[in-house]
Amino acid sequence: MRLKHLLFAGLTLAVMAGAVVPASAAACGGDFGSWLADFKRDAAAAGIPAGTIASALSGVTPDPAVLKLDRNQRYFKQSFETYRAKRVPPGKVESGIQKLKASASLFKRIEAKFGVPGPVLVAIWGLETGFGAGSGNTPSIRSLATLAHDCRRSDFFQNELIAALQIVQHGDLTPSTMRGGWAGELGQTQFLPSSYVKFAVDFDGDGRRDLIHSYADALASTANYLKGYGWQAGKPWEEGTANFAVLTGWNKAEVYRRTIVYFAKLMADGMH
Repeated sequence: MRLKHLLFAGLTLAVMAGAVVPASAAACGGDFGSWLADFKRDAAAAGIPAGTIASALSGVTPDPAVLKLDRNQRYFKQSFETYRAKRVPPGKVESGIQKLKASASLFKRIEAKFGVPGPVLVAIWGLETGFGAGSGNTPSIRSLATLAHDCRRSDFFQNELIAALQIVQHGDLTPSTMRGGWAGELGQTQFLPSSYVKFAVDFDGDGRRDLIHSYADALASTANYLKGYGWQAGKPWEEGTANFAVLTGWNKAEVYRRTIVYFAKLMADGMH
């Protein structure tokens, strides 16, 4: 799963990706119930239907565990060699190669549409959630409401909560199935809701953009995300290239981006 301290290093990038909350009546801090009532009015002003607001926000309470996690983030200062050895053991490389082989036709279709090769997508998939095994089980609406009410990043998380309501409004996920990381990250490659709204695609053809349960949707959406930040089809992606710079849009930490490339190259070489 993506390191939480890295999530917030890229907040300004994520803000660019989704809906913008109108001038807010919901002032952070103070009584949560009063704040929630004001936020519901903000959501209605942003075009969220009353039924969606009721189904997603009725009975929501703050989660003290989320605030504790937010207050206790630890910054990693590991060397690339130490970090990559921990995050990319040989067994994970083998698992990634098997994923590439088992879904070769899917990765071919994704690359044809979005230009991003399979090894890069599988590297992100493996680093973020262990190929979907650890996408998180924290109720996203409650987490986002907790962080939106808190004054540390209230505007940002109010924006993300509006985006989460849009996901429900569009029928992609229900409030009960919207579960993920403690800071609201969703799906097998951990999208913030605003990025979900902007970049998620229905690639398995079931009529919903489901990044939690559909790995086809999750991987294609990740490719669409990178394309949206300028990924160049058919171009190299090693360190020093334009595509390596595009990965900054995914995660600002250089050690993380270098690990994506390292992992992807091991898998690409193993396919031959």
